[in-house]
Amino acid sequence: MAEGDENLELKFRIFDGTDIGHATYSSSITVATLKQRLLAEWPQDKSVVPKSVSDMKLIHAGKVLENAKTLAESRVHIGDLPGGVITMHVVVQPAVAKKKTDKNQSEKQKQNLCSCTIL
Repeated sequence: MAEGDENLELKFRIFDGTDIGHATYSSSITVATLKQRLLAEWPQDKSVVPKSVSDMKLIHAGKVLENAKTLAESRVHIGDLPGGVITMHVVVQPAVAKKKTDKNQSEKQKQNLCSCTIL
């Protein structure tokens, strides 16, 4: 299948408008592999740095790409631009520590308790 072997020129835009990972990728590469490459190339001087692949989301044409799918399965294609570069957006969403949040919620609930007694 010729479509599965197509090469795509991609660049990835992060939150501050900086582009990283500009290269040519095979359409048979998985989204998870792309995220691993981006994690390795991520500029360490940024205020937001992902700690793992699960902290990142790739967005193309308004859709969040799934880790298990390839670029071809995700329907990433050049379109009408011959030799065009495809820009994908990278969103970093670090995991939130639930224990701290739950503890803070419990303390707030205890502080806000009141009771009335009618005699």
